[in-house]
Amino acid sequence: MVFPTLEFVLFLAVVLAVNLALTWRQGTPAPAPEPGPPAARGPGSGPGRVLPAIASRLDARKAFLIAASYWFYAAWDWRFCLLMAGVSAIAWAGGLRADRRAVRIASIAGLLVVLGIFKYFNFFFLSLGQLLGDTFLARDLGWMRVILPVGISFYTFQAISYVMDCARGDIAPRRNPFDVALYISFFPQLVAGPIVRAADFLPQIDRPYVVDTAMRGAAVLLILSGLFKKMVVANYLSVLIVDPVFAFPDGQAWPETLAAVIGYGIQIYCDFSGYSDIAIGVALLLGYRFQRNFNQPYRARGLSDFWRRWHISLSSWIRDYLYIPLGGNRGGVARQVWTLLLTMTLAGLWHGAGWNFLVWGFLHGAALGVERGLRRVPLGPLRWLAVPVTLLIVFALWIPFRAADWEGTLAILSALTRAEGFAGTVVPPQALALIAIGLAMNWLPLAMRDVAEGALMRVPAVGQALILAAGTILLFATAQDGVAPFIYFQF
Repeated sequence: MVFPTLEFVLFLAVVLAVNLALTWRQGTPAPAPEPGPPAARGPGSGPGRVLPAIASRLDARKAFLIAASYWFYAAWDWRFCLLMAGVSAIAWAGGLRADRRAVRIASIAGLLVVLGIFKYFNFFFLSLGQLLGDTFLARDLGWMRVILPVGISFYTFQAISYVMDCARGDIAPRRNPFDVALYISFFPQLVAGPIVRAADFLPQIDRPYVVDTAMRGAAVLLILSGLFKKMVVANYLSVLIVDPVFAFPDGQAWPETLAAVIGYGIQIYCDFSGYSDIAIGVALLLGYRFQRNFNQPYRARGLSDFWRRWHISLSSWIRDYLYIPLGGNRGGVARQVWTLLLTMTLAGLWHGAGWNFLVWGFLHGAALGVERGLRRVPLGPLRWLAVPVTLLIVFALWIPFRAADWEGTLAILSALTRAEGFAGTVVPPQALALIAIGLAMNWLPLAMRDVAEGALMRVPAVGQALILAAGTILLFATAQDGVAPFIYFQF
């Protein structure tokens, strides 16, 4: 099930109506007390003592949201639901005894094995087949393939962070497995983020359900802006310039190729930030607050600043659970550069099982290392180059990210130096206009967004609903036929 479809609109309408009805029926019960940190738990607090009390702690609203989330996920393949339930069970059990090193390691290792099998199994055997080549050991390994479950990277990372946060004492482990199940499966951010921390989400399920006009106003703006980014900017850029050029780079001249490279940078930003906006807006309508996932990344003054603005939930996850444990800023510059290289290479591998993603991550790590080494070099008047140089690096590195393989990457780089294309095509003016709109979204003052959000907050609930409905209908009317999946669904 994809956000900008009639199927999802009907699904969301039913979920909001039932959620509201259950809230009215249940009232606002006081939150149930949670156990203390791991060190305060006694020996009798394990799963054996917990299971008999589970049924009494599953309220109707929580049960409905879990069921709705699994229904949402089953729209791709019902078998994926079994996998997600298994991930939730591992996280819950691991959190209960996360203070024990063996249990913590076993649960995190189990989650990584699940991610590795489903995400990297095909890549491993494809690479093995290519390595064997024409040798006598060569075998046809094409039949050894597994289906990549949608969103597995996102909810597996959430499960890992839950166990680690329990181990650190940052959150109290949940005895009720349905709390963890809702945290892992909550449908707005399930398949493409943002990656929500348990410390941010779990306390909210204990609070009374409250959605005021301010939350609804912010949700309306987020959902409509997300739909516009995806359905208008990202989808049309894909059809007008990005897909044709990347599919046939040998027939393109440098103007079309350059427009396609820049267009893809705008497309992936609008596609992914659009999904995040919709997810955060839908969560607000259900009473849950998520942190913003993008903050005008193409106005960054350096790559470190870019990663503080791009996919903020993943960047902070990588920093807290990978970069800092690997050494972080400890040691000299050489040690820090090595840590950056390793961290970003692994981040590239997270994005996809392919050598192009590994190189994309490695090059980002190398550029961050150079930036780290130049930190103390006085740049003086050259500081004005920070933004354009950052943009140049980021957009150049989108080429291997978007290209299907190395041949495609080299073909695009070659086309950027070609004076004339075979077809003599020109850049569509609509594509140039959409690129300008995408760049403007990264440069317009945030105060303009705040003004629009404030205006919507003052509109009565009925008016907010009408604005959301009218805006959605208008965007559906201007969108292309068919359903274009979000880019990050493949990760």
